[in-house]
Amino acid sequence: MPDHISPLILFRNQTFRSLWIAALASNFGGLVQAVGAAWLMTSLSDSQNMVALVQGSVALPIMIFSLLAGVFADNFDRRRVMLIAQSFMFCVSILLTFMAFEGWLTPWLLLAFTFSIGCGTALHNPSWQATMGDIVTREELPSAVSLNSMGFNLMRSIGPAAGGAIVALAGAAAAFAVNALSYVAIILALLRWKAPVRDMRLPREPMGNAFSAGLRYVAMSPSLMRVILRGFWFGLSAIALLALLPVIVREILQGSAFVYGVMLGCFGMGAVMGALLNARLRARFANEMIARGGFTGFAFSCAGLAFSTQPILSGIALMLAGACWVLSLSMFNVTIQLSTPRWVVGRVIALYQTGTFGGMAAGSLIWGVIADRGEPETALLCASVMLVIGALVGRVLPLPEFSGLNLDPLGRFKEPDTRFDLSYRSGPVMVMVDYEIAQEDVADFLAAMALRRRVRIRDGAQQWALLRDLHRPEHWSESYHVPTWGEYVRHNERRTQSDAELSDRIRRLHRGEGRPEVHRMIEHQTVPLRDIMLQKNV
Repeated sequence: MPDHISPLILFRNQTFRSLWIAALASNFGGLVQAVGAAWLMTSLSDSQNMVALVQGSVALPIMIFSLLAGVFADNFDRRRVMLIAQSFMFCVSILLTFMAFEGWLTPWLLLAFTFSIGCGTALHNPSWQATMGDIVTREELPSAVSLNSMGFNLMRSIGPAAGGAIVALAGAAAAFAVNALSYVAIILALLRWKAPVRDMRLPREPMGNAFSAGLRYVAMSPSLMRVILRGFWFGLSAIALLALLPVIVREILQGSAFVYGVMLGCFGMGAVMGALLNARLRARFANEMIARGGFTGFAFSCAGLAFSTQPILSGIALMLAGACWVLSLSMFNVTIQLSTPRWVVGRVIALYQTGTFGGMAAGSLIWGVIADRGEPETALLCASVMLVIGALVGRVLPLPEFSGLNLDPLGRFKEPDTRFDLSYRSGPVMVMVDYEIAQEDVADFLAAMALRRRVRIRDGAQQWALLRDLHRPEHWSESYHVPTWGEYVRHNERRTQSDAELSDRIRRLHRGEGRPEVHRMIEHQTVPLRDIMLQKNV
């Protein structure tokens, strides 16, 4: 799908449309609940830090548990993972509603409930984001991400105002009840959806291996590290506006819960406009330019809100902030998804969310403490400075472009026949690849093998080494280890189309007859003779 085509054509996809509408209802309930929790905290506690921690208590579990959720997303049925997460949040919301109606909530108990809902969100999000790649094509993925952002922020434009009205008329408990009912729509939609069957020919990765594979993939991908760093910085700085907005409405604008909802609605309206402009901006500007614009625009919004005492001016500042919020976060999200192959996308999304929501959780605490010790205006101005610095960081660590990457499986590998009866648990396995390289090609070969090392380690190889024969200088051997035969097969099947150029480049440098020779060896432990004699004597 070309970037200039409206993302709205994705609604022709029935599966995407039904899940999007269900998510719309769920997002509405979540935003109503957020208004109720934030406003209830202002009546339960006089501490501005406690009010800010309502945002932090939702973001913190996403930071803590996202990688675990990413492992689940890549190794289990994503539909089932999402159903478990939504059912858990449904039960927690029912209990929260009951406690609120009975008047049993305390500040720390309210934070415990919002933390629990955040845990459900942490479990749900990586599977939900990764599922988009199962429903739409790669070309449609940026539009799908934009539509998801637009749906959430469409609800942000009306949900908070509705939440403010519900809280003003019926209290926070009624807002919690609306949220509990909203989970029903997405649970039913997930139950009706027939998810694609995933290839489970290889045994499921052990939990520890899956954790390390996700961390290793990101560590060996500098472009992904840049996106995660920028997401962390944006979350850390920009959350000041949302975390302190209840205090700003109450103390600076002298408003009620309804005014708070209207202000959040302005933020949501701006976010919807940002989502609709996203495709046009992507067609005209580089990723980094859009990200810098998001950082800078949000900085102006924070500064404007700090100096404004009029709801109209504050609403305009919040509309700009909403647009910049969506443009920045959707850019980070799309870059992550289009820079990651399907086998690890859930874990990489989870690590991105860990960075971004970790920044939000830390920012909620930091800006709340600053507001408690000074004024909320001071915290907003400090956050504005941080956002400007974040824009300048892009000059040193720019976001990558994603248009040229093809991360579909390469599909060249066929599991070799062996003379041993191997299972996928057999191992460890050592692999050696022999090359014949002319002296004049050594510099090019070493440069290519430096890239090959990163690809090998990224895809699961261990103890990688490049050796040169002392007696035959033209003979080189690449060696690496994998724990089991199954991991060797998995390692080779992770190769992508974008890796093909490097493989072909190395093969062209090989001067030997035929293809480079591959030796696959399984390790056998030897037992010392004295141990054998001791066993016989026993």
